[in-house]
Amino acid sequence: MSYQVLARKWRPRQFSELVGQEHVVRALSHALDGGRIHHAFLFTGTRGVGKTTIARIFAKSLNCEKGPTSQPCGTCSICMEIDQGRFVDLLEIDAASNTGIDNVRDLIDNAQYTPARGRHKVYLIDEVHMLSKAAFNALLKTLEEPPAHVKFLLATTDPQKLPITVLSRCIKFNLKRLTPEQIVGQMRHILGAEAVSFDEESIEVLSRAADGSLRDGLSLLDQAIAHGGGRLFAAEVHSMLGTVERAKVKVLLEALAANDAARLLAEVEHIAEFAPDFAQVLDELAGLLHRIQLRQLLAEATHDEDAGLVGLAARIDPREVQLYYQIAVSARRDLPLAPSVRVGFEMALLRMLAFAPVAGAGAVPSSRPMTA
Repeated sequence: MSYQVLARKWRPRQFSELVGQEHVVRALSHALDGGRIHHAFLFTGTRGVGKTTIARIFAKSLNCEKGPTSQPCGTCSICMEIDQGRFVDLLEIDAASNTGIDNVRDLIDNAQYTPARGRHKVYLIDEVHMLSKAAFNALLKTLEEPPAHVKFLLATTDPQKLPITVLSRCIKFNLKRLTPEQIVGQMRHILGAEAVSFDEESIEVLSRAADGSLRDGLSLLDQAIAHGGGRLFAAEVHSMLGTVERAKVKVLLEALAANDAARLLAEVEHIAEFAPDFAQVLDELAGLLHRIQLRQLLAEATHDEDAGLVGLAARIDPREVQLYYQIAVSARRDLPLAPSVRVGFEMALLRMLAFAPVAGAGAVPSSRPMTA
């Protein structure tokens, strides 16, 4: 049997399996259970957050032999055909490759016929903003007053490109970007079920790289498992992504805390051997500073047991943590303006040293003559 990628294998098949879209699930479940089902829905959001997945589950809920219901059985012939992508009354249309008015006219002509097997004929139009102006105009009347057996489910990553006349005919749901914590939780669940050994830092790094998209996160997870030979550990993940391990960033903070410029630049030289993304290193540095400040000011509300960070939190003045954080964030923004990214990174670290207060140090004398 051929290998199935994790993003497809673990695609939710029930509303209860969805991650991070509770507001949409609640509204659709109430509509299904209460029998108040609109004829046109628009799902918006960035890639990989569940737009087409929710649309397919909704189509299954409408046509399940035990429905309409917010909890389709998943075992009847209709549910299984929808899961397998071969249900005749669920028509998925990619608007990116079917943009013209002729494609829409075919859809309209087909809509008048009753469903072949299901209760409703469902049109799922993905990336609907790619339709041409003429295609939208041809669709409007049917979208506003479709036959009773027809439901439209529209999905887009760019709702600003949709005509207001289309938006006004749909119930709109904006799907949220997933938080790193939500992505980590799902990865942990999948890795446990797949019996893949892993460490926490590896999935934290992957969740940040996913940038709010669970599908992107699972694609990276697939790649990382292959890269690590069936295991998932931080060193292999950092090697794959070209990022720097958290332990190396902690060494930078140790050098800053000790006011040791030589050690600081030596560690930068060591990090540079891995050809990292220095912007990502600044992000990691800012993230560690955030955790240190939480430990310092909200110790009773945090559960960070990292011994290294606990030690740094005790050694670095909270005001210096704020200073270092601000310099890291500003340097991240200004990095493209530096002569080279490494120079910009080194100067950011040296700036932290230069501006950090030195105990017992006096004022630096001015080189300018004093005037009366």
